Amino acid sequence: MFSGFNKFLKVILPKRLFYRALIIVAAPTILLQLIITIVFYDSIWIKANKNITRSLVAQLKAVQDVYQNDKKNLDFLTDSYKNNFDFEIGIVKENFPNSTGERRFSPMDRSLRRELKSTFGNNNYWFSTSKFKNAVEIKIRSENEIIEFLVPKEMVSTSSVRLFVLWTTLPSVVLIIIALIFLKNQTKPLVRLAKAAERFGKGDYVNDFSPSGSQEIRKAAYEFDRMAKRINRHLNQRSEMLSGISHDLRTPLTRLKLQLAMIKQKDLTEKMSKDIDEMEKMLNDYLQFAKNQVMENTDQIDLTSLFNEIKNLINNKNLRIECENDINFKGRPSALKRSFQNVIQNGLTYGKSVNVKVQKSNNRVIVLIEDDGPGIPEDQYKNVFKPFFRLDKSRSLNKSGVGLGLAIVEDVINSHGGNIQMGKSKMKGLSVKISLPY
Repeated sequence: MFSGFNKFLKVILPKRLFYRALIIVAAPTILLQLIITIVFYDSIWIKANKNITRSLVAQLKAVQDVYQNDKKNLDFLTDSYKNNFDFEIGIVKENFPNSTGERRFSPMDRSLRRELKSTFGNNNYWFSTSKFKNAVEIKIRSENEIIEFLVPKEMVSTSSVRLFVLWTTLPSVVLIIIALIFLKNQTKPLVRLAKAAERFGKGDYVNDFSPSGSQEIRKAAYEFDRMAKRINRHLNQRSEMLSGISHDLRTPLTRLKLQLAMIKQKDLTEKMSKDIDEMEKMLNDYLQFAKNQVMENTDQIDLTSLFNEIKNLINNKNLRIECENDINFKGRPSALKRSFQNVIQNGLTYGKSVNVKVQKSNNRVIVLIEDDGPGIPEDQYKNVFKPFFRLDKSRSLNKSGVGLGLAIVEDVINSHGGNIQMGKSKMKGLSVKISLPY
């Protein structure tokens, strides 16, 4: 029972902390104000109006009784009530009104109708509280005549309903506005911390972040800042270490190349030169894989210009690129350029032609790269993204590399908050679908 109720609350309640905290602050205030309003309305306001209305109707009954017993002193009676109670009294001989002037949902009208009905009976009274702004018109049947009364509204109701509603709602509105201001200031540091974590998760530097807010939020922000700096320091150390190793290994490789150039046996030197070139390429791939997260800052990217650069760089007539205009988002341009170029180059290496389509869809950018090559078995889709994994061990290293290309591509796409998927293309080859947040 309680689990179902909890699920229902999770569905209807807001998801953001600001609105949940606002409910925690505002709900008790509004509930307390409603209770006070109901108690005041029922025990004080309604009872006071009832007593005032009962007193007024008693005066009307007294006027009717006096008039019926002594019709000669009518002028004295009307003048006395006008001077002492501000009543306007008139005696007319006309038909009693058939249409009612009452308002169905007015508390003032309900109270007056109840007292008039109990005193004069049905069909012997008529009144209207809306005909005049500051007065109430009442008509009483007295034998063949009608006694008309025009009495001030203050004698029927203690105060205006609008004024009553204003005083009951105004304090709640003021308190909620104050709560909004304070809650906004309290949740702002959490929003800044979440945005900084999102930026860091996408591989961006977070050097401009400073802890703020309450003590607990400051502590969480301070620990996040320390963690981010430790991770950046670790990545920089790894990059510097591999750069040093690469530099140290390039030196003997260069000496080997010079020594091979001096050997006269050309067949032997050609084979050994290929092995040295492959070793140098492996070192470059390892270094690129290690430096991927720490070498570039985030910038605004125009995908149309980016793919035009890739097309000019590859310079292959079998590459066709279709890109929508005005697609811009934040990312690391060089890293994305290398990733797209890597996938396109693989398609041209194992196939004859490649089609690229770039479009916007539901706040995301979809990059679809299709080729007409042999494709990849479905059970190997996940494995090809693993570092140093090579699909076909019999392929030449010059053609398939060392198994880091797609691993780097997936790492770059994931660090931008996107994802990459493989499938069968319409060209009967491989289809690579890259989705990035727009």
